[in-house]
Amino acid sequence: MSQPLLSDMIVNVASVPHRSPFRYPGGKTWLIPRIRDWLRNLDKPAKELIEPFAGGGIVGLTAAFEKLVCHVTLVELDDQVASVWQTIFSDDVDWLITKIGDFDCTLDAVIEEIGKRPRSTRHKAFQTILKNRTYHGGILAPGSAPTKHGENGKGISSRWYPTTLQRRLRDIASVREQISFIQGDGLDVMTHYEDRNDIAYFVDPPYTAAGKKAGRRLYNCFELDHERLFSICEQAQGDFLMTYDDSEGVKKLADIHHFETAVVAMQNTHLAKMKELLIGRNREPPRPHGRGF
Repeated sequence: MSQPLLSDMIVNVASVPHRSPFRYPGGKTWLIPRIRDWLRNLDKPAKELIEPFAGGGIVGLTAAFEKLVCHVTLVELDDQVASVWQTIFSDDVDWLITKIGDFDCTLDAVIEEIGKRPRSTRHKAFQTILKNRTYHGGILAPGSAPTKHGENGKGISSRWYPTTLQRRLRDIASVREQISFIQGDGLDVMTHYEDRNDIAYFVDPPYTAAGKKAGRRLYNCFELDHERLFSICEQAQGDFLMTYDDSEGVKKLADIHHFETAVVAMQNTHLAKMKELLIGRNREPPRPHGRGF
């Protein structure tokens, strides 16, 4: 793992361009400077970046906008999130941009709109963005509800920035020839491409390993065979970078597969300092004990 990833410096997320239309639980804006360093310092430059658990897609979007790779593939299983990416990468993006600009974001209007049965993929995409922007923490999972007080007491529209959202959608649409989207199982996609050595994988799975419950509360698709994921990463011919909750169970999995780990500093949405675990391929021969430092 390259030296910049071992830095304990906390990234100022305000310094990183916000590309995604989502407010995403567990978003990785804070990691972008280290992603740049990782992709630029690979032993073999990657032609393609695959995000098997794309979510808000900030890493893949940054790689496309900054031409860190030639092509990006985003993979997402969740039907709501997938509807947004499918719409953005289609001719329906113009409809979505107009719909966002026309919507009057009041509590009654949000409740009425979210309560409708979606008539199409693009309609589901609009409902998903609306819910993501007006529900507590942007959470789409069952049990989430509209925020009442909002950011700084500004109410339900406090995170509804139609002009900003429209600009982000137009920007993404402008680079859509460089991006592919797959609705499906990220592990299956990784397995399909495991023999290619010109692919890099950024792997940000839901945090349900070692009994962690955050992923179950935050995401609709939280079930994951973490042992299978580690085995796939070990077999993959391309490079990878994984990010996980810092836990002994995950570190044990990394040991078993002879991966290198680094604990890095981050801030959560409430500006509290936290630690997160980065996992990468060991650059040295496997050791009987330890994690390759």
